[in-house]
Amino acid sequence: QVQLVESGGGLVQPGGSLRLSCAASGPILRINHMAWYRQAPGKVRELVARISIVGSTEYADSVKGRFTISRDYAKKTTDLQMNSLKTEDTAVYYCNAEVYRFGDSFHLDAWGQGTLVTVSS
Repeated sequence: QVQLVESGGGLVQPGGSLRLSCAASGPILRINHMAWYRQAPGKVRELVARISIVGSTEYADSVKGRFTISRDYAKKTTDLQMNSLKTEDTAVYYCNAEVYRFGDSFHLDAWGQGTLVTVSS
C-alpha cells in the first residue's frame, strides 16, 4: 500500500545537472529518514544520500559537494539535486524511506522502483 515513486532520471552530459524526485503515498503516519541509493551494473547497491526526520543529511564521499538531498514533510517527498555529474554517477537510483503506517508499531522499509541516470557525452 505504501509506495515510493521516483522520477527525473534520464540522459545527461558530464558536468551537467539532474534533479530526482521521490513521492511517497499510502497510509503513512510518519516518515523517519528518506534516502537515495544507487546501483550500477555489476555493483552492489550503495547509499548516496540520506536525510533524517529532523533534516540532518549525510552523503557518500563520492558525491559530497555535488549532490544535495532535501525533503518536503507536507508533500512526503524527497529530492536529490545532482550537479557536476560524472560518468561514474551512471546508475539506477532508488528512493528509500523508513515509514510508519497508521496502526503499526513497526517500521516499513519502503523502496521505489528505481530511475535510470545515464551520464554520457
